Amino acid sequence: MKYKGHIVDISTRSLFDGELIVENGVISSITPCDEVSADAPYFLPGFIDSHVHIESSMMVPAEFARVAVEQGTIGVVADPHEIGNVLGMEGIESMINSGKNIRFNFCFGAPSCVPSCGPEVETSGATLNSKDIEKLLARNDIGFLAEMMNFPGVLTGDKEVLAKIEAAKRYNKPIDGHAPALLGNERKQYAMAGISTDHECVTLDEAKACINAGMMVQIREGSAAKNYDALIPLLKAYPDKVMFCTDDCHPDDLIRGHINRIVARALADGYDLWDILQAVCVNPQRHYHLSWGLLHEGDAANFIAVDKLSPNFRVLLTVVKGKEVYNCNSFLSTIQSQLKSINNQMAILDNYPNHFVAKPITIADISLPIASGNKVRIIRAFDGSLCTKCEEVIVTGNPLIDSRYAWGEVQKIVVYNRYKEGAHPVVGLVRGFGIREGAMAASIAHDCHNIVAIGSKDEYIVKAINRVVEMKGGLVALACNEISDIALPIAGLISPLGGHEIAYRSSLLRETIRKAGCTLHAPFITMAFMCLPVIPDIKLTDRGLFDFKKWGFVKTAEEQS
Repeated sequence: MKYKGHIVDISTRSLFDGELIVENGVISSITPCDEVSADAPYFLPGFIDSHVHIESSMMVPAEFARVAVEQGTIGVVADPHEIGNVLGMEGIESMINSGKNIRFNFCFGAPSCVPSCGPEVETSGATLNSKDIEKLLARNDIGFLAEMMNFPGVLTGDKEVLAKIEAAKRYNKPIDGHAPALLGNERKQYAMAGISTDHECVTLDEAKACINAGMMVQIREGSAAKNYDALIPLLKAYPDKVMFCTDDCHPDDLIRGHINRIVARALADGYDLWDILQAVCVNPQRHYHLSWGLLHEGDAANFIAVDKLSPNFRVLLTVVKGKEVYNCNSFLSTIQSQLKSINNQMAILDNYPNHFVAKPITIADISLPIASGNKVRIIRAFDGSLCTKCEEVIVTGNPLIDSRYAWGEVQKIVVYNRYKEGAHPVVGLVRGFGIREGAMAASIAHDCHNIVAIGSKDEYIVKAINRVVEMKGGLVALACNEISDIALPIAGLISPLGGHEIAYRSSLLRETIRKAGCTLHAPFITMAFMCLPVIPDIKLTDRGLFDFKKWGFVKTAEEQS
């Protein structure tokens, strides 16, 4: 295949008019030429998401890929720890196998923390020990050790944690990090253990501490966690130390844009084109030892064409492994491939087992006795952030005016173990979701993926949870008598439907919970992170209310001495 246009050469930071020839999946030649019109497309290496959990899209890998290529993404560095927490090695194997023979580039990692910080803190569907990780890292289709969330284990020299890190070193595979709020000597110690990236920085100070310790910083702009504004100045100062990622991208966000949205935003903010392309095309390949190509002769034919190099650029063409996988002028073939893809995903559903034994609950199961004079701890959630704050309030006995704010701002949050028969729901309090008349529930609750629910009334919460139980996994939104849902029969995380159908149903869920009063941009992902104990400050697991700073459990309500 031949392509003519403006060639974007990142290695020399230059543009030239040329003809590009693709043969047998490889760029066989790039020849300068003079017969290129001014309005010809610009050819450049495709975009790479340097850290993503495909499961957060609720799509099987093939559907994720089909949607992502429309946005100019040619590959992702993916951590399958979501499905790993549910199904263990079986889930990871299924994820990897389903990504094979797809015209897309996947670099899967070996999940380092399943569960995130140990069974004494949370209950997962499976556990991966250092021997399991060793087996994964020995494989050629595993490219790295995925995010080391158990940073206390790194700092204290936990034997299992260190064994996983040493295994990655033996196989010469990069080690991803996850260490929010880690500064000073602790950050240096964490990096010295061999950990080379972090996507959890939310301030420039954190990010600079990473870079000074020798680590790469992944600027995250996902559905719920949005750190672009705080971290983008790094791009100008450290263009070779920065990558872009989404981490968790909800389906209705993904169809509107992926890494291309971050690229467009950076261009609009006046950042240098070559620095941006360095971050999204070059750095991920260098860091993860990838050979996906940089638009040079002899490179793998993975590239895109855009109409311009300005913030309002449009992806015209995506070529992966030598074939066009997206062409903006081939609408019919795109739809036909979508229908074929949906049928394929339905056919492989049986290859994705579930792990779901939870039974329906009653209102009595989620009671939370609170008396006047009690001190209660409330999880304070924030839009655009995965971090929370712990708010302590003395209950006055007045249901409308309490010691700090109107009690109507506070909702119950429930976490219900879906893996163990006879488990009892754990109940806490949360503020920031704004639900006035309704509830939401999901079997996506990072990272163990028990059932989580938030609502304004017990009856709404119970109804939403029981609908998730009935579906054996899914998302549910209630607004008074209105209900929206989507079943996730694959591990309670993934739908077998097509990507655009999933996105449509996801948008209906968001609209329903907005009718109930919730104003968060990504309510379900934000709720899911109310359960992840390795992110500050306070979270609710199936074992109780966990204080990140104290690294231990605290009570939701207690009498004052």
